[in-house]
Amino acid sequence: MYNKLFFLSILICLFSSIVHANEASLKKSLSTYFPNEKIEIIKKVPSLQLYEVVIGNQLFYVDEKVNYFFSGYLFDLKNEKNLTEERLREIKAKQRVDIDSLPLEHAIKEVKGNGKRKLVIFSDPNCGYCKRLEKELVQVSNVTIYTLLYPILNGSKEIAEEIWCSDNKFESWNNYMLNGVKPTGKSCETPINTLLQTGKKYGFNSTPTIVFANGTIVPGMIPAEMIEEKLNEPIN
Repeated sequence: MYNKLFFLSILICLFSSIVHANEASLKKSLSTYFPNEKIEIIKKVPSLQLYEVVIGNQLFYVDEKVNYFFSGYLFDLKNEKNLTEERLREIKAKQRVDIDSLPLEHAIKEVKGNGKRKLVIFSDPNCGYCKRLEKELVQVSNVTIYTLLYPILNGSKEIAEEIWCSDNKFESWNNYMLNGVKPTGKSCETPINTLLQTGKKYGFNSTPTIVFANGTIVPGMIPAEMIEEKLNEPIN
């Protein structure tokens, strides 16, 4: 019995060493292609011959020989899961963004109830999940919502500019996202390029992306119940 346990422990140690060696080798190979980027979180994807890597706050996939590099979403069709989005949430959950460092002066601001709680949303007007999120937010009260226009989808920038240039930005945003009423704003100067640069700086490559007052980041649409939970988490 003792010999079996000893042999098993040796195998575990060897396997662990091989895994770490593979990860170190992958990181070294990737660094030749991304010499100026920080490469993190190299983890093998279960049941696939792929590794996930984070480069510049973005999630990618690479094969074990570093011959192929993948960018995009990985879906588990059988279980109807977006594996990439799930991992992004796990990764973002460990990251923090100081909400006061964001350009809130360029936000579409809505104060609901006492407005004591705060959240920031990077949102694209043509994003279906962003529109679903807006419907969830209707159920949330006692919060100040800062919406930062983040038009990363094709054809979204023009609509975002029209919304910003409307006489009433908040009303124009709500009408478009909740009721499909096209904005009628005229041409004007907008902060959209600044907002796009801000999102890129933090690695926000999907919409919606929510930043809560305690700095936690949640990519993707979440229901009102989860929003309430996150809003009620301690700030410090």
